[in-house]
Amino acid sequence: MLATFRRFGCAAVAAGMLAGPAAAQPVPLMPGVTYDQQVQFTPHGPVGFSVITAPPPGSAGGLYRLGPVLAAGTIRGARERVADLEREVSGSSTAVGVDGDFSTGSDGHPAGIVVDAGAYLHGPSAARSSIGVDSTGMLQIGRITFAGTWKGSGQRHPVAGINQTPRGSQTVLFTPAWGGATPDIATAAAVVLEPFPVPAPNTDLTATVTTVGTGATVIPPDGAVLVSTGAEAANLQAETASGSDITIRLILPSSWATVTDALGGGPLLVRNGNAVFHTSENFASDQLAQRDARAAVGQLADGRIILVAVDGGQPGYSVGMTTYELAQTMARLGARTAAALAYGKPVTAAFDGQLLSRPADRSGAPVKEGLLIQYFGVYAPPVSTPIIGKDNQTTVEQLEYKVVRPSSVTAVVIGPNGVVHPVDSGSRDPGIYTFTWNTYDAEGTWHWNIKATDDLGRNSVADQSFQYDLTISALKVPKMSRGGAKIAFTLARPASVTLQIKTSFGTVVETNPPAELAPGAQSLSWDGRAATGTAAPAGSYVAHITAVSSVGTIELSAPFTLRS
Repeated sequence: MLATFRRFGCAAVAAGMLAGPAAAQPVPLMPGVTYDQQVQFTPHGPVGFSVITAPPPGSAGGLYRLGPVLAAGTIRGARERVADLEREVSGSSTAVGVDGDFSTGSDGHPAGIVVDAGAYLHGPSAARSSIGVDSTGMLQIGRITFAGTWKGSGQRHPVAGINQTPRGSQTVLFTPAWGGATPDIATAAAVVLEPFPVPAPNTDLTATVTTVGTGATVIPPDGAVLVSTGAEAANLQAETASGSDITIRLILPSSWATVTDALGGGPLLVRNGNAVFHTSENFASDQLAQRDARAAVGQLADGRIILVAVDGGQPGYSVGMTTYELAQTMARLGARTAAALAYGKPVTAAFDGQLLSRPADRSGAPVKEGLLIQYFGVYAPPVSTPIIGKDNQTTVEQLEYKVVRPSSVTAVVIGPNGVVHPVDSGSRDPGIYTFTWNTYDAEGTWHWNIKATDDLGRNSVADQSFQYDLTISALKVPKMSRGGAKIAFTLARPASVTLQIKTSFGTVVETNPPAELAPGAQSLSWDGRAATGTAAPAGSYVAHITAVSSVGTIELSAPFTLRS
């Protein structure tokens, strides 16, 4: 599946870059989700950026989710590339996304809030924007604060945070998202709570104390550990005992009561459809004003989500953007609200484990957190050969689909004449299913169509098209020629045929006007000159023929060498 997308993805990127922003066409990635590559030409140089557009989170009965994914599933420690994060969740979803929040500290933890599918894992940065997704699929962007309490046998006491190293006299809650054990602070008091409920905010979380101790403490997979330092340690030791209950409350603003997923970032870029210049967030001026690779998330007026990854640090291709230029771009793309994410080397856009963007290091820097759009319905990658003609070496299509939950599936191939050819049906466990197809009874556009209903009752459809077209065949180009080249071919029906000459690197040298040709043996010639009228230099070239007929559009190419 990945190899299939690699061919598809690279072609899409190249097409987007050649076409420019006015002609770039969104490329479907998975049902409802598209991608396009745009270029802005500025006085400082070109800027290339990727735009991913997706349905509102939670739509289609919950088939779409927008939320953070942590490297190794923990707040600190390991980092991974965005593409690697997508591969790790590929068994439970099909994902596309960008880098998430900034990371900070020697352990590389996210700088801001982390809420993952309702579980509160890390607190917000009060001086920077937090980005939340509520249960209605709307983005909530703003600066928020955290307050927490715990209560044992005495009065309520403050909880300073969750999954962060305590400082001075503080009490902090540690969950398995922190890692294997709490920090090794010799004077710290620690109580183990097991089992511990999902740490949802604004809810009383009551659990039983199983162990009371000091210093580094193992965090049970189904539990949590409350750690107090300084003067707070005495309160924790005095008011808890093995077998007793503790109630903890993790408090976020009431406006965030329905937020199910969240991450940090900033600054705010768009408010009510207008680009924001002054945000007064805790960023140095050079962090905002320098042109760099940058990422952002926004929401359109109709609820759809857009993720943007700006490439940077590559003069001649993409010089990057300032924060305000990113804000203007998000507003131009139609965002009603938007916020920036991490900038610099971490900026990457990827789909299903393959790069969409073009980061300066060509592979994307590892990150602590990605922001992913996850799709839980049936997914079918592009077919192995989008167009099949007489000159193809094989007429066998490799077909594939993936389900991530137990599902009832019906998979068919539909011919251009409307004839339905059953391929697969029945109850299917999560996994990838592959088939071959080599029976063609009509020319035109064929469809690989899969319908699935999962065990939660959610319906989804995947559809990929391919073309069987015998219009053009027997393409012949002299391996070597002087002063141009004669390109011969055979037409099975009338067609409008265009000849394009390209370098071996894909640069267009000359394009002949379309010629209306009759069936039979035909030829088109190139006079050896570029579009500017100057003689093309000797070297390697490709003759590219495009034929448009009543069946559709088919293309054939052949290399040749131009001699001086």
